[in-house]
Amino acid sequence: MLKNVTDTVFYVGVDDKNIDLFENQYIVPNGIAYNSYVIMDEKIAIMDMVDAKCADQWFANVAEVLGDRKPDYLVISHLEPDHSANLGDVLAKYPDIKIVSNAKLFGMLPNFFEVPVADRSVTVAEGQTLSLGSHTLQFFMAPMVHWPEVMVTYEQSEKILFSADAFGKFGTLDTDEDWACEARRYYFNIVGKYGMPAQALLKKAAGLDIQKICALHGPILTENLEYYIGKYQLWSTYTPEDEGIFIAYCSLHGNTEKAARKLAEILEAKGAPKVAISDLSRDDIAECIEDAFRYDRLVLAAPTYDGGVMPVMADFINHLKMKAYQKRKVAFIENGSWAPMAAKLMKEQMSAMKDIEIVDEHVTIRSAFKQSDVAALEALAGKLL
Repeated sequence: MLKNVTDTVFYVGVDDKNIDLFENQYIVPNGIAYNSYVIMDEKIAIMDMVDAKCADQWFANVAEVLGDRKPDYLVISHLEPDHSANLGDVLAKYPDIKIVSNAKLFGMLPNFFEVPVADRSVTVAEGQTLSLGSHTLQFFMAPMVHWPEVMVTYEQSEKILFSADAFGKFGTLDTDEDWACEARRYYFNIVGKYGMPAQALLKKAAGLDIQKICALHGPILTENLEYYIGKYQLWSTYTPEDEGIFIAYCSLHGNTEKAARKLAEILEAKGAPKVAISDLSRDDIAECIEDAFRYDRLVLAAPTYDGGVMPVMADFINHLKMKAYQKRKVAFIENGSWAPMAAKLMKEQMSAMKDIEIVDEHVTIRSAFKQSDVAALEALAGKLL
């Protein structure tokens, strides 16, 4: 898919519509875009590459833009294979090309490629520039957004930020959907742990006059950039985006589910601004993580299982911990036929996370969900509201 970003900057990335799991773990119903760009000037720069399975289309896109010219530079902002897998073939096809990146990336490069690059590398540091003619590239380090070698590039004349994985989203470029939903799921599951590094990058970006954002995944952002930057400001500070309650449940025989759904019904009747509910056994875990971060309150509902917590809930809580979940109010529903332990164990795990307000009074269901349990759910709803 060729596309003019400007008269001199061209999109040469590839939409992957055949992929089912991104990073072999995230469901991508609308595929993924591997974004790459070419800047045409006195000197030509290719900005990143694509996944190996899309190499043929990418090389064809690049060749169409270049015509009979050869590229001078290949800028690598992130070494993850979905953006760098074609390096060996690029070096073979364009023997005079120079690789532009930072010292950390060049130090990691032998982990992925057994190709000599010492005499073909241009090492750049924070704030350093590279002139292509009328275009000037300026480089800013963005370590741990979301790998340690990441950098972003600002093109000064056309005011374009090549933002690496920042501001990325799931979905191909021709997918017609709201940006925020899949960008939020992408952010919290892939970048989410690294809020402070993302904040550091936002502070650097605040000093630049940015008119376009070209990420490595997702659409080219050209309008209302304050909206996208504002979302990243919220997400990277772990500030709840919306007032509401997310109920995440798992259920062995349907009784814990009945309690969770009854709580949702009660909350809505009491005027809760938003109630979202998911079955951890069936729903996309990455979307559940997204909703847990989106709303300011969370309810975990799970049965006791082998003296612990049902495994799918244990896995969800582990995901929250890995992604630095914080700054929320959390309540609990447990089920147990003879020795209910789930609430105690879930409280212990959630209490260890940062700035978590625990609702001490939890609801215990004894096997089947009964009418007599409704009063406790009413009381829990009151605590949440």
